Amino acid sequence: MGMHPLVSVVDDDESVRESLPDLLREFGFTVQAFASAEEFLASGFVGQTKCLILDIAMPGMSGPDLQRELKLRRQDIPIVFITAHGDNTVRPRLLEQGAVDCLFKPFSDTALRDALNTALRVS
Repeated sequence: MGMHPLVSVVDDDESVRESLPDLLREFGFTVQAFASAEEFLASGFVGQTKCLILDIAMPGMSGPDLQRELKLRRQDIPIVFITAHGDNTVRPRLLEQGAVDCLFKPFSDTALRDALNTALRVS
């Protein structure tokens, strides 16, 4: 991996899985994208992931479900949640449960970069 920390993107939206990794690579990260929480957990990349960009609402296991599952597995990965359907109660609750940030789509490149920088300082 060297100097390029691995950021894993978990989002059931294909357009996000296509556009976000390009942006993250521009920021200098190594990226893996997954269509579901289950796919991420089965991938073998969990232990290497330095930050997780995680959609909240997905079919099957939701983002917060995955957050809880990782805690149970003692995998302390900083999480930046992204959502298209957030309301004002969502963000404080997720931050309380240990997320680094919660960004509402569409978010700016700068907001994402700031959240990732925070996440990588935390880890």
